[in-house]
Amino acid sequence: MAFFETVNELTLKITFDNGERVHTKAGAMIGFQGDLNFDKELLGPGQSAGSAFMGQITRRLTGENLPLMLVTPRGRAVGYFANLAQHIVVLDLQRGERVSVESENILAFTESCQYSVRFMGAGVISQKGLFTSTIIGPGQCALLCDGNPIALNAPCTVDPDAFVFYVGQEDPQFRTQISWKNFIGQASGESYFLDFHDPRTTVVIQPSERTSGIDIGIDGRGGRPSRQDNRLFR
Repeated sequence: MAFFETVNELTLKITFDNGERVHTKAGAMIGFQGDLNFDKELLGPGQSAGSAFMGQITRRLTGENLPLMLVTPRGRAVGYFANLAQHIVVLDLQRGERVSVESENILAFTESCQYSVRFMGAGVISQKGLFTSTIIGPGQCALLCDGNPIALNAPCTVDPDAFVFYVGQEDPQFRTQISWKNFIGQASGESYFLDFHDPRTTVVIQPSERTSGIDIGIDGRGGRPSRQDNRLFR
């Protein structure tokens, strides 16, 4: 099978030795040895043209669309993949094991994995996580993270804008902490959370927050700071 490993945390090395193909983020290849063929996937992964087409429609409607390419080896080969110097996490998924992840954080997964989009119901305020991409084993997947990943075992609470992925069967609960201060632009910047309760769930977050949120503050800044800023040590 194709084997995933990281090089210096920022590059994914895939060793192809038995003809297994791999789905990767389009344009992520930075070098290879041997003979590899790269094809843009017009519809995306699917067992048939019909399922691939429906999957493409679903991803476009939910905002979880991920441009993919199919990497096919001809004989033994080694490929190197990366994206904007982001850190890479490699997961070995057993049969039926599920990882739920934002589509923008997917770098690659083996052809043996199932890839789909499902409703998680946690994105009304943050605009992230309402629909989440799902990868189900068996197989390997490589996920992207802005900075070194931080793994938390549930029970835990995380910021949806720092959330990368979680491994487990339980979906998180969405919780808000909104008061009148949000409406006058005096919010703390931490107004909504994802709560995970199942101890069998592992949650990975990143030391970087996405820009999101709806504008409910009278100052036009969405009731939260545009970036984390600590002037005490400046």
